[in-house]
Amino acid sequence: MSGGAAIKLLVDGVSKRYGQVVALEPTRLEVRAGELLTLLGPSGSGKTTLLQLICGLVEPESGRIQVDGRDQTHTPVHQRDIGLVFQNYALFPHLTVGENVGFPLRMRGRPAAEIKARVAAALEMVRLGHLAARFPRELSGGQQQRVALARCFVYQPSVILMDEPLGALDKKLREHMQIEIKRLHRETGATIVYVTHDQEEALALSDRICLMNHARIEQVGTPAEIYQRPRTAFAADFIGLSTILRGRLRAGALDTPDGAFALPPDVAVREDTEAALVIRPERLTLDAGANAVAATVTETVYAGAETRLLLSLASGTPAVLRLPVGATPPPIGAAVTARWAPENAVLVPL
Repeated sequence: MSGGAAIKLLVDGVSKRYGQVVALEPTRLEVRAGELLTLLGPSGSGKTTLLQLICGLVEPESGRIQVDGRDQTHTPVHQRDIGLVFQNYALFPHLTVGENVGFPLRMRGRPAAEIKARVAAALEMVRLGHLAARFPRELSGGQQQRVALARCFVYQPSVILMDEPLGALDKKLREHMQIEIKRLHRETGATIVYVTHDQEEALALSDRICLMNHARIEQVGTPAEIYQRPRTAFAADFIGLSTILRGRLRAGALDTPDGAFALPPDVAVREDTEAALVIRPERLTLDAGANAVAATVTETVYAGAETRLLLSLASGTPAVLRLPVGATPPPIGAAVTARWAPENAVLVPL
């Protein structure tokens, strides 16, 4: 997916209310041809409403939706060139795997020979060609989801929408299916809008992430941009783990209950305004010196490839630090000092 790719899907000023409840503030979003864009956010953030508006399951209060430059705002859902993959697979239990995959083509009146060839190709793409004659009840959860993916890819819609498709799978199978979806996306060049509340899934899958909060878009960017350069405290807190030091900008530093700390270089600041410093776990070290803060060890978390040290600052602010591989963590209750280089923090407004 090229950064200069054409706009495949345009959401322009679209909003939705249910009585007095704002489900989606007026929103603009551009999805590029061939990209996998994730709608990420907590429950109630507006991501599912936005997905339903795109596919036509609900009508917008305002704005327009375009696919390939054509206005689809009021086009019925069955007439939009959009594919849907749901969490619950939605396979027909009385049809075989092959018949399930071929169903969208039969509904579109395609010739039998074409259906046979395209179903075979789609099943080979998801590595289930040998199971075409089985029924859904004879498949595992992961196999059923791959059938659902094949059924969506087989008729090559302009945009594919995936609504938490891996939510019902266990962690190991979910991670395997993430790799499968990345492979399918790479091989087909499909344009995919993927809804999830799982930050790790969004980071693993996405070309870009659209982070949502309180019925609006909080930030759009690549996984690296949102992780390394969050624009708000919410983005920093929701994506990955962070230490967030809140305070007021005074005399070129951030004055917090735990001390005054140097700002990252080359940031524009307004004196006497509220802001926060965001420090990722890999940027904190157990070390004394300038730009350091006193803390108490509250817990250690062993996660195989890493050990995280959970800290509490004097103000009660939580902090998290990633220990080097092989390092022995200090005991619970130990007094420690953590520091970071100013250039390794991000300043965000409050």
